[in-house]
Amino acid sequence: MAEPLRIALAGLGTVGAGVIRLLEVNRELITRRAGREIRVVAVSARDRTKDRGVDLSGFAWEDDMTRMAARADVDVVVELVGGSDGPALTLARNAIREGKALVTANKAMIAHHGLSLAQAAEEASVPLKFEAAVAGGIPVIKGLREGAAANVIERIYGILNGTCNYILSTMEDTGRDFADVLAEAQGLGYAEADPTFDIEGTDAAHKLAILAAIAFGTKLDFAHVDTTGISALRAADIAQAETLGYVIRLIGMAEPDISGDGTGLFQRVQPYLVPEGHPLAHVDGATNAVVAEGNFAGRLLFQGAGAGDGPTASAVVADLIDIARLWESEGEIDPPFSMPVADLKALAPAESGHRSGRRYIRFAVTDRPGVLAEITAAMRDAGVSIESMIQKGRQEEGGEVLVAIVTHDGPESCVTEALRLLENSPSLTASPLVMQLLAT
Repeated sequence: MAEPLRIALAGLGTVGAGVIRLLEVNRELITRRAGREIRVVAVSARDRTKDRGVDLSGFAWEDDMTRMAARADVDVVVELVGGSDGPALTLARNAIREGKALVTANKAMIAHHGLSLAQAAEEASVPLKFEAAVAGGIPVIKGLREGAAANVIERIYGILNGTCNYILSTMEDTGRDFADVLAEAQGLGYAEADPTFDIEGTDAAHKLAILAAIAFGTKLDFAHVDTTGISALRAADIAQAETLGYVIRLIGMAEPDISGDGTGLFQRVQPYLVPEGHPLAHVDGATNAVVAEGNFAGRLLFQGAGAGDGPTASAVVADLIDIARLWESEGEIDPPFSMPVADLKALAPAESGHRSGRRYIRFAVTDRPGVLAEITAAMRDAGVSIESMIQKGRQEEGGEVLVAIVTHDGPESCVTEALRLLENSPSLTASPLVMQLLAT
């Protein structure tokens, strides 16, 4: 049997400890599947004294994690610290420069610096793998790079953030409002103390940008992911969606621009109304799910736990097994984004105004005569056709009223124009909420 694959592990949080635990519990199976032992030789974290529930006594400790890549007894650096820049990025660059393979779960770093890291890895002939960066334990990157490799992927979309999905499905089940459910999610550990990256859609946007690059063979373009989170949602929106036969989910959606000039890439994260018959409507709790539509394979659904120590550790170790099988013994290096960086297409961000669809628009307005006429006049003048309208009953005279409109199929530019006509209206007590209705 070949020599062990020697690992330096940076970050001993829940995922890092999970990797060590998984390598120990499934040691014999992993060794047989990898063709050699995968052995942790060095670790690094901020606090040496913290009890992480795993035995660290057999590993060398590095106080400065950025120096781990220089160790002569290390073949692969595993980065589980997080953050798009700082020590994580320094370690990643050091590892590749020193000729070490790099495995990371850091979606922010890959979304911001994935192209430069991939270019460096190609030039150094070392593997760069990041399965765990998207959707936890779901092998969606491997599925796109390998299982669907013969297909033109026409669209990719899905539920990419477990925190948001937990909040939305709990609001759906209980009828409670956003702030109340967010506080509960924080108490249960599903949401961070500062949940901004999750609830405002940034985490999902990082993952969508990575998936889009792999699915379409394009250069990463996180900067142009149009992102709207879920913090503006109310329990009334959840209830009205249910009345219409929909559930609300935060969806990341990407596809090449086919109705414009054909040279753009559409990328958006926003709450969608999902038909109750669609597979994504039944994805509850902290689960993730990704749908890829191939021109020969058809609709492919990847679903499972999107976070947590076990699922994410599983994805990290799967990458290590791939490296152990092929690297050094056969010298095989897969391009991190399915094809060499030089072959990735650079697409401009697609204009969205021509995109056609049905939309849900919710207005919070002052309860006074003439408000509905004002809204419908703006819709008429902008060319928006109204399919249905729901007015939430008022609680007190002169108080706030919620008015929801569902549009017929039409271009996004018309809705944008209608909202522009209303933006200075004294009747509106809050910015309107617009959600796309996901087509089946």
